[in-house]
Amino acid sequence: MTEKDTAALAKTADGGDRRAAKGRQRRVSMADVARVAGVSSQTVSRVSNGDPAVIENTRQRVLDAMKELGYRPNSAARALKRGDFRTIGVITMSLSSTGNVRTLEAIASCASRAGYAVTLIPLDAPTQDNVRGAFTRLDELAVDAVVLIMEVHLLDTTSPALPPHVKVVVVDSDAGDRFHVVDTDQQGGARTAVRHLLELGHATVWHLAGPEESFAAGRREVAWEAALREEGREVPPLLRGDWTPESGYEAGLRLAEEPDCTAVFVANDQMALGVLRALHERGRRVPEEVSVVGFDDIAEAASFIPPLTTVHQDFAKVGELCVDAVLRELRGETVEGGTTLVPTRLVVRRSTAACPPDTAGKR
Repeated sequence: MTEKDTAALAKTADGGDRRAAKGRQRRVSMADVARVAGVSSQTVSRVSNGDPAVIENTRQRVLDAMKELGYRPNSAARALKRGDFRTIGVITMSLSSTGNVRTLEAIASCASRAGYAVTLIPLDAPTQDNVRGAFTRLDELAVDAVVLIMEVHLLDTTSPALPPHVKVVVVDSDAGDRFHVVDTDQQGGARTAVRHLLELGHATVWHLAGPEESFAAGRREVAWEAALREEGREVPPLLRGDWTPESGYEAGLRLAEEPDCTAVFVANDQMALGVLRALHERGRRVPEEVSVVGFDDIAEAASFIPPLTTVHQDFAKVGELCVDAVLRELRGETVEGGTTLVPTRLVVRRSTAACPPDTAGKR
């Protein structure tokens, strides 16, 4: 590109009028790039869209001209022309939850590897109006697919206000046959935890559940009770927390006053941390007097005192399968409604042990 060409382009770009004096100039166009590169606008368009049929020498001339002029392709216009936006929307109930954050991280990483961006809309409060508003915003932002990380009671009472072509996959809910669901095997993990404690000789297992409105907490609670009844064991009174260590601590103080409590299954590791603190303060030794099992296997679980026995969730796998499902749908493959369950595994550490001899086998 000669100095004369550059000067001419600058004059064209600023319009040669008073607007240039105000520091405003028009956007460099595809025609500008074509003129500098010595090719047609159609060739510039093909290079912008990554057409492999363009001769390498020509492609490089176009790319050099784009760089020299500061040309930026209009990705929105190209998306409209293609009919897709290469974007996956995610609506999530909470960014404070370990599971949600780790699942979201996996979704973003997998989407990026597939050439998709992720648009995140966190809900400030779990209301139906907020859910409807999130669907509307995603429609306006133009996405190809949506991953919903939300509770079942909101999903069941809300109809997604999205265009028919937008694909939907759900995490942590029960969508029936409307959408495909990817989730951890909540019930299988809870049963494994309860059976582990019963096999250690404990007469029964107490349970600190999560919030009543939580799908995951509900599944774990159901499995806890079912596992006890299958073995003909007494079902102790249910305690309920809100996923926080503080609520676990309050429940732990109550459990410490129960002389027959020798085993506790806690619905998440954060509450289990609070339970451990309360038992320690009340002089109930773990695991010599009371065994404790958590759920999640957060990174800190191995550093609890004592290190926590817990159910490991593969949050990364959940995220990967969500992206896999939406990409298959976008390719036109059939993805049936129903649920894909990601297996859990019990990680045994030092917070569980055989039941004290004087209470073993009692019912």
